[in-house]
Amino acid sequence: MVKLTKNLSPDEFKEYYFLKEDLKDFCRSEGLKVSGSKGELENRIVHYLSTGEKLVETSTNHSSNENVSEISLDSPLGENFKCSEDKRRFFENKIGKGFKFKVKFQKWLKANPNKTYGDAIEAFYEIQNSKEKTDIGKQFQYNQYIRDFFENNNDKSLDDAIKCWKYKKSLKGHNRYEDIDLGIL
Repeated sequence: MVKLTKNLSPDEFKEYYFLKEDLKDFCRSEGLKVSGSKGELENRIVHYLSTGEKLVETSTNHSSNENVSEISLDSPLGENFKCSEDKRRFFENKIGKGFKFKVKFQKWLKANPNKTYGDAIEAFYEIQNSKEKTDIGKQFQYNQYIRDFFENNNDKSLDDAIKCWKYKKSLKGHNRYEDIDLGIL
């Protein structure tokens, strides 16, 4: 596995897989902002490796729903919906203790600002009962690899999948599953 240092070119950086914690450690050591998603950290690092300068980021935390004190079934979701603690409590109260903001539901919430919380609850149940597989975001390469591994090797164990993943992520290039990865077993 290659070490993440400021001596890497942006192209070299993009060729390897780094854990989010590695990205945060690098940002911390270089005085870069440490918060954000894995994709945001990667963009910040690419900019830094390209220019040697910190990326100037603008805040987008301007939401009229940010400090919601009273949510009802008729309340609109609003623009820039954030999955905050008060909203989680609302949905948990209406749906049950097992409620979680899963990716597909989060996407629905953000894509439907004119819908109500009542509409959102109906959508939650529709999404939960759907047999359609959720697209896995680029930042979740491990999850995608494991899914693809088992689509091709339902006779193998999770330990086998993890061994192949660890091997694959240590290599330069993409991190998608290929049958040749089984050679490590």
